[in-house]
Amino acid sequence: MPGLAIHAQTADGPEIGKAKAEIEALKSLVESGAVPRVRLETAERELADAKDAAFLRQTLYGEDLSEEQSGEMISVARRRLAWQKEAVESTKRLVEEGVIPRLRLTEPLERADRARKELDLAESRARLVMEIAAMARAEIQAMEAAAVEPVPALAPGPASERYDGDGFLSPYEIKQMALAYEARFSKPLPVSANGETAVHRAMGFDHRARLDVAVHPDQADGVWLRRYLEFRRVPFFAFRGRVPRKATAAHIHVGPPSTRILKPANLASGGE
Repeated sequence: MPGLAIHAQTADGPEIGKAKAEIEALKSLVESGAVPRVRLETAERELADAKDAAFLRQTLYGEDLSEEQSGEMISVARRRLAWQKEAVESTKRLVEEGVIPRLRLTEPLERADRARKELDLAESRARLVMEIAAMARAEIQAMEAAAVEPVPALAPGPASERYDGDGFLSPYEIKQMALAYEARFSKPLPVSANGETAVHRAMGFDHRARLDVAVHPDQADGVWLRRYLEFRRVPFFAFRGRVPRKATAAHIHVGPPSTRILKPANLASGGE
């Protein structure tokens, strides 16, 4: 059916396989005139929606997400919400015409509410991915500008600060840091990227055994974290930069400087 987007990257589950088989059977029945074409179109739309739902399950609740996937995730969530709103309006018309009882409106309304919550979650996850991407770009620019030479601490401003400790960022160290932060500020450590992410891979940036914490280096929790890392002799970069109109790139990169594993062709443009 024209206009329906299918996600080839989403593996077919039992429900999708069953829907495909039903469509193949309906095609033969439509060609023979045994069932109306609208029945086939409805089945094709339900299949597309099932694939969208599978894609959202993979992206909304998966641990790794790229910028490209996050954009598609929002488009899919918006399409699902639009479809559910159409179903609600269609059911309302049937109720008003007395064709079906009002009770039949409950399920479409519940599906539309779930779709609305999915869109909210998709937009929230996409914002986080953009934050991670902005942070990664800030790291790339600052670390390459520093040319791996130690940089002295700078006064607050749109720059970076580097501390070259000889400590090791182990899982135990991360846990202790998170517990200390939570005890001090009564909230979880705002980790935006723990190790390698899809965003870092896409940029050709090796972020394994590193941690990004979404705090501004000059705010109370950022100052505390820098002092904590210095006391533990854990290396870090403190970034004060921002990406205008896109995301806050200010953060603290915990661990040794990340290294380039390849140079993507589109990096020079900043990924815009």
